[in-house]
Amino acid sequence: MKPIGPIPADFVPRAGRLAIGGETAESLVARAGDTPLFVYDMDVVERRVARFRAAFPGIDLHYALKANPFVELVKGIAPLVDGIDVASIGEALVALGAGVTPDCLSFAGPGKRDSELELAIGQSVPINLESEGEAERVLAIAARLDKTPQLAVRVNPDFELRGSGMRMGGGAKPFGVDAERVPALVRRLVAAGAAFRGFHIFAGSQSLDADAIIEAQAATIALAARLSDAAGVQPRRLNLGGGFGIPYFGGDQVLDVERIGAALVEAYEARPAVLRETGFCLELGRWLVGEAGVYLTRIVDRKESGGQIFLIVDGGLHHQLAASGNFGTVVRRNYPIAVADRFGAEPEETVNVCGCLCTPLDRLGDQVALPHAKVGDLIAIFLAGAYGASASPSTFLGHGPARELLVRASD
Repeated sequence: MKPIGPIPADFVPRAGRLAIGGETAESLVARAGDTPLFVYDMDVVERRVARFRAAFPGIDLHYALKANPFVELVKGIAPLVDGIDVASIGEALVALGAGVTPDCLSFAGPGKRDSELELAIGQSVPINLESEGEAERVLAIAARLDKTPQLAVRVNPDFELRGSGMRMGGGAKPFGVDAERVPALVRRLVAAGAAFRGFHIFAGSQSLDADAIIEAQAATIALAARLSDAAGVQPRRLNLGGGFGIPYFGGDQVLDVERIGAALVEAYEARPAVLRETGFCLELGRWLVGEAGVYLTRIVDRKESGGQIFLIVDGGLHHQLAASGNFGTVVRRNYPIAVADRFGAEPEETVNVCGCLCTPLDRLGDQVALPHAKVGDLIAIFLAGAYGASASPSTFLGHGPARELLVRASD
């Protein structure tokens, strides 16, 4: 038997069955039409936003759309946050279609095409520049369109977020402009007549270490002040990135965001003079929506091989790549998993939960202890609200995408 991660406390049994947004998993599947199905509980997201507002007064909240671009979810989140951060024109169009105004967007990404830049400039979408070359392309396109581009600079900092699951800064990186070259670039933008909006400094993601995040945020503020002094500007905004992790695996600890908030608010109030007119924002995705999602997949076969039990389900890594251990995980570990039809029951057997794809990589539960499950039962995989449907190879082997559904108890 191998451990599983903690099931979020937001999900509770209803007469021995999993309930999401006040409805049982089976009723949600019936409403959606079939499995596999991603269900996102908007009440969970709203509680996360409220927790952020209480912990970070005076700090703006941006949603990183890459975490989950499901349009109904974006429509629900947009009125709750201060901005939406996108990494492609496709994501920008999702946000605009959800009612987000262009000035509330920021457009990042290291490989923006001229056509994407032209559309962003034409819509007055702020662009986070990733290189000097991209800056020159933007300025040329803006001149041709006779538009004033709204520009920030993504900085590759000279530090990284300790203990982060994915390091986005420090050393040679494809993201952003190395810190020592940023002042010259900012002066070039200002001299060219661009509207300079500030800095985006993102050191890493999926950290559960509050001390490491506090340390990185302090270093980010100090770096932004040095760059502003050297460039002779007072930036409108400092995007400190995110990095807030959630507990996926056994032994993971819940991140103490209140302690991070207290430290950041104190740092914001004592910020250097060159940043006195600068607003701070955090760009969060996984922490806002990750625990709000559940992936439901139905058992289509139960078999035994070599003395082990295999539950074969109609979903798999083509929808939940991360849960299969194939999305940047060095050692394969189990996400929280349950039998939705016997939610809360004591484990009775050790099983492997495998998907429908013809590859040994398609394993959603490896030697996990579950209540006895039979063909037709629903398996629930938690922490499916971020980097699930949109970050998985849905066309692999032709099984097609999963359904998606947004719910809330108040509906």
